[in-house]
Amino acid sequence: MPETSDNVNAPASTPRSVLVTGANRGIGRAIAERFVAAGDKVATIYRSGDLPDGVLGVKGDVRDTASVDAAFTEIEAAHGPVEVVVANAGITRDQLLMRMTDEDFAEVLDVNLTGSFRVVRRASKGMIRLRRGRIVFISSVVGLYGSPGQVNYAASKAALVGMARSITRELGGRGITANVVAPGFIDTDMTRALPEAQRQAYVDAIPLGRFAEPDEVAAAVEFLASDAARYVSGAVVPVDGGLGMGH
Repeated sequence: MPETSDNVNAPASTPRSVLVTGANRGIGRAIAERFVAAGDKVATIYRSGDLPDGVLGVKGDVRDTASVDAAFTEIEAAHGPVEVVVANAGITRDQLLMRMTDEDFAEVLDVNLTGSFRVVRRASKGMIRLRRGRIVFISSVVGLYGSPGQVNYAASKAALVGMARSITRELGGRGITANVVAPGFIDTDMTRALPEAQRQAYVDAIPLGRFAEPDEVAAAVEFLASDAARYVSGAVVPVDGGLGMGH
């Protein structure tokens, strides 16, 4: 029989120790801001850029295990054991398959997939001791829907689903959940810089007829990290306006 725990989650009134990787911009920034607004103690591991108010920034590199471990040690000293981890840091190196180099492929997987593994592996140690935890991976509609020129990125994001579901089976009995949020096109500086014709073509493919706001993705993450989602694990939650439907 799997282990069970009555203490599935910390009391809602207690500020939690939350880690969001890559909180300096885009979706990660919106997620961090949302947890700060909820009263949680929020930290990030990041490489450069400015951070939202109220976020403890620790310089680190998810490509390096020792760097991740050192960052966690610093965060734990300031905020206590990490109870919620959002693996958000990611990069792209887009290229057509026949022109994609080994380095293009390996670098994207090392950050997006193996980097998430390094962060979550380190977080799991404290969560197992606490007998509670929330793990949320930020994937992408591309991981399930596919996209030309993004074989590396799509592979890295699709693999997060298998990781979350394996963690669910391994650690579910300890009050730890692992879920995936799969955003679609987001209204960011990057998408605003697209040529108008290309941007409109993307919008036309989305049933809801618009790009998402970063905070709409953050809302899904906040739910999965909440007590209301204590029986949700191994799920893939699309926030894509219907673009991927069922993939």
